[in-house]
Amino acid sequence: MTTTEWVTDIALVLIVFRQLREGRLDHKTFLLPLAIVAFVGYSYLDSVPTAGNDLVLIGALTLVGAALGIAGGIYTRIRTLDGDLLIKAGVVSAVLWIAGMGARMGFQTWVEHGGGADDVARFSLAHHITSGQAWVTAFVLMAITEVVTRVATIYVRSRAVRTAPTRTVLGTTV
Repeated sequence: MTTTEWVTDIALVLIVFRQLREGRLDHKTFLLPLAIVAFVGYSYLDSVPTAGNDLVLIGALTLVGAALGIAGGIYTRIRTLDGDLLIKAGVVSAVLWIAGMGARMGFQTWVEHGGGADDVARFSLAHHITSGQAWVTAFVLMAITEVVTRVATIYVRSRAVRTAPTRTVLGTTV
């Protein structure tokens, strides 16, 4: 992995750590992760291989990214306080985020430095995956999809929280 890849992957992992402490939901909550994955997409998505079962691999990992992102967004607490929206990533959200980001980092490290290249080559041959670019595209789209779906889920939930009527129970606003 290059220094840029390490920095990008670690930055994506650190985003969720920033949200482990409750903080104000603002434009940075959405723009920072989207800017990082825009950079990743620009840097690594030169082409989308379509031969053999490349699209099956790409589609499968993209769906995994979507599932992780939506679940992570659902398990992020959003509440209002004095007219502000507050956000806090729950334990499940953090675990899902780190699992998704960590799996990609681990896979790449295993392939490049841990002897996994031969195993991946055998798997690719047996399953008609035609190039290393298919793996790159699949993992990049998994990351982009995880980030975009998590941010979108948080956005939709924040709109619902903001517009939800408040009610008073025993003198306390809920």
